[in-house]
Amino acid sequence: MTVSAERAEGRRAVAAGRVGERGVRPVAVWLLVCCAMILLMVVIGGLTRLTLSGLSITEWDPVTGIVPPLSAADWAHEFARYRHIPQYRLLNYGMSLAQFKVIFLWEYVHRLWGRLIGFVYAAPFLYFLWRRQIPRRLVWPLAGIFALGAAQGGLGWYMVESGLVHRVEVSQYRLVAHLLLALAIYAATLWTALGLLRGRPGAAIAPRWRRAAEAVLCLVAITIAAGGFTAGTNAGLVYNTFPLMGGQFVPADYAQLHPFIRNLFENVAAVQFDHRILAMTTAATIATLWLAARRAALPRPARLALHALLAAVALQFSLGLSTLLLVVPVPLASAHQAGAVILLTAALVWRHTLRAAREMDAAAAPAV
Repeated sequence: MTVSAERAEGRRAVAAGRVGERGVRPVAVWLLVCCAMILLMVVIGGLTRLTLSGLSITEWDPVTGIVPPLSAADWAHEFARYRHIPQYRLLNYGMSLAQFKVIFLWEYVHRLWGRLIGFVYAAPFLYFLWRRQIPRRLVWPLAGIFALGAAQGGLGWYMVESGLVHRVEVSQYRLVAHLLLALAIYAATLWTALGLLRGRPGAAIAPRWRRAAEAVLCLVAITIAAGGFTAGTNAGLVYNTFPLMGGQFVPADYAQLHPFIRNLFENVAAVQFDHRILAMTTAATIATLWLAARRAALPRPARLALHALLAAVALQFSLGLSTLLLVVPVPLASAHQAGAVILLTAALVWRHTLRAAREMDAAAAPAV
């Protein structure tokens, strides 16, 4: 092959985003850094909620809000605004300015980290775009991820706004929407990075394994959503025993709200029970698949990913049970929230190792 032909092949490889090309590896690393930042953002968001700090900043200033209070007058102004909302009057009445500064800084760091993620995503994206290092097939998907990130900022304020007038905490519905959008952004970013780093499939894999991996992904996502409702309704503060709830497997007050559908999202007994059942189902499903895979002809990367998935679900189940039995201590509850992202990561990686050859070829095809 001539030098010019090799260069042409290299350009086609970069356009296709094939593994090993120098042009796309930095793009994959950038996306993985963004994933790590989103994971930390989820942890910071969880700590902000656990410390009841999320309502301490009562206005949304996307640009000027980057500057924190710098003078005594600025702090007094922020504290005065906080004292007008129900959370202060009903939960934190008599709070000192020093105490207010603690919760204010949690929420400030939460918002500042979100802005930093936006910058770390946008600046390299424009740079790689200018250098033509982003495969053409990924330009619009990556731009779409940035748009979702911008929407996440607006959704975050929509969530905070729900707790400023008639409630002492944010709406659990908006909280779960905010969490799920964050995880959707994380999943899309991680999947794209894995696609840039992937290897060619070494052997044919039965389609049933891909369907099983997709079922696990759905279970993990639904369980995380149920966990969001558990957090949003403070359902983890009641029935701190396992496996029974109030001496029964199904709590006596499971269906006390009408219409029945409200129990799934607003009744703390039902919300916690559903999260328990989903967590146990997810763990049992993954353990069953791990056992079944011992006799299956899965390639080594898929086996290793499945081992990691089993370890992740075992860790997450242990963290959840400990958080429940110890009545939601902040460090454990925060670790449990991080564990949810780790479990989602393991499920995504496992599904990615099972990609069919036709999926790989379609992903590698250059744009026209």
